[in-house]
Amino acid sequence: MMPIPTRPGTAVSNNNRVGRYYLVREIGRGSFGTVYVARDPVIDRNVAIKTRNAGPSAVGNKQAEAQFINEARAAGRLNHPNIITIFDASNEGGAIFIAMEYLQGSELSKLLDAGTHFSTMDTLGICWKLADALAHAHKNGVVHRDINPSNIFMLADNQPKIFDFGIARAPNRLQDQHSDEDDAPFTLFQDNLIGTPNYMSPEQATGRQVDHLTDIYSLGAVMYEMLTQRKPFQSETTEKLLEAIAHKAPPSPIEINTTVPLGLSQIVMKAMSKRPEKRYQSAQEMAQDIDNFMNLEKLRSVRATGPFSSPEPELDAEPAIPSSMNSSVVKAAIGLIAVAAAGTYYWFH
Repeated sequence: MMPIPTRPGTAVSNNNRVGRYYLVREIGRGSFGTVYVARDPVIDRNVAIKTRNAGPSAVGNKQAEAQFINEARAAGRLNHPNIITIFDASNEGGAIFIAMEYLQGSELSKLLDAGTHFSTMDTLGICWKLADALAHAHKNGVVHRDINPSNIFMLADNQPKIFDFGIARAPNRLQDQHSDEDDAPFTLFQDNLIGTPNYMSPEQATGRQVDHLTDIYSLGAVMYEMLTQRKPFQSETTEKLLEAIAHKAPPSPIEINTTVPLGLSQIVMKAMSKRPEKRYQSAQEMAQDIDNFMNLEKLRSVRATGPFSSPEPELDAEPAIPSSMNSSVVKAAIGLIAVAAAGTYYWFH
């Protein structure tokens, strides 16, 4: 599905409506759908309207329609500040559409392609929010299955939003969620691989059934790219790329970018373990480790800049905090260090 850019687009006649929404202008177009800015006359606000484009194939249209409805059902059952909000979905007169919040910003993929460098703290903050959003989705039975920078929208102040749930697995989707057909889109669909190969988990890349652990791998791959400015695997062909994902291990982030703290590199590599049972077993567990490491980074900053700072060894050599460590212990330690250093470090609480 198309992302929702914010650049001005083609104006639409004031007489054009979809449901109760008045279309204002077109802002995005892809093979499956077109996105418009529209006005909701009842709430008196702008929304984004995604409509489905009809294709030449009846079978393709049916599959695209199912994918379109699945997106509305999957995202529509979620309520999280870092997941796009679905307001409405309908099929009126054969026109299927989804009404969602109108986002202003840019896709993470465009920022990375433009050479944007994210600091360690920015990466931690963004990915903690994404992991927390995935934990919420998984708790509600939704597995996104296509987490990648093109499906992460960045708002002001580095606030991420996950969108495009077109191939998500969710309760009450049209297909039987427990059938083998449910994972069929990850082979070939109309001669196009569904999903984003560079961020697929090994089990997804080899066409096996996937669960919530595939999202954890994909988020690890996104973190990898944010820290290193390169994708974990690169190849001339999709076939070779999927083979590498399935059987090879990428160099760790710290091997590519020596400024990446070792503990953070370990978090990424654990999320991207080839064997699902070796990964974080929940997005919440991953979020907890990220949160713990953020607190360590703050502690490092106090030690480096406080009045009692000294040339102590860098904390980079320390391993990631295990999930079993309660974050309150880390925060308490930070509080004690801050108080000892001076009364000016209240930004830690």
